[in-house]
Amino acid sequence: MTGGESTGAVPEAYATYAAGRESPRFTDWLRVRTGSQWSDATDHRFTRELGADELDDAVFRRYLVQDYAFVDTLVGSFGHAVAEAPTMAAKSRLVDFLGTLTDDENDYFERCFEALGVPERTVADPETTPTTRAFLDLLERAGRQGGYAETLAVLVPAEWIYLSWATAAADRTPERFYLAEWIDLHANPEFEAFVGWLRGELDREGTAAAERRQKRIERLFARTVELETAFFDAAYGTRDGEETW
Repeated sequence: MTGGESTGAVPEAYATYAAGRESPRFTDWLRVRTGSQWSDATDHRFTRELGADELDDAVFRRYLVQDYAFVDTLVGSFGHAVAEAPTMAAKSRLVDFLGTLTDDENDYFERCFEALGVPERTVADPETTPTTRAFLDLLERAGRQGGYAETLAVLVPAEWIYLSWATAAADRTPERFYLAEWIDLHANPEFEAFVGWLRGELDREGTAAAERRQKRIERLFARTVELETAFFDAAYGTRDGEETW
């Protein structure tokens, strides 16, 4: 968080928060409303060990298998955002990012699975953890039960968190290529610009929404932040009911 704000000091209503600020942003309000959960996700043991090249291969292997299981639904969520986006320019921007997910990142996963010795059957039919299933359900419900703003409420924190931790680790270059490239994929000018644009979309949509809808957006945003932390935890097998595969 910035500005020394704690969750208790952040108004529950965005209108109240905005009234006391010269240049308020809806996404800043969403972030500070999550309190310490934001730093739990962006400064996690997993990301620190990754940047320091100290992450155990078994931990990263578990993480990658679960993350890859998540990609299809993430692509579907971006596809839903394309359909709901209000302008052709926005649709085009989202389609461009879909290309990154389905091309550059997919190539990265395939090379990593080979290097880390992940069996093809595990990649094709992974045993997803409770956290992964909860994340998948959240993405699907946001699209099914809401519109463009609700989908953005999940996509924005997911991408913003990765930009945040990767930027903090950008001056480090782990020797293992799969760690170094995972940082590079999320700490580069193109990704930073995309996340900034994505935030701007949610800023506009959220500011224009009625207060009741703003609270729904806030709940989705906060749940995403919570699940990002849980997702990192799960790589260590430190969530109830999750195996240390």
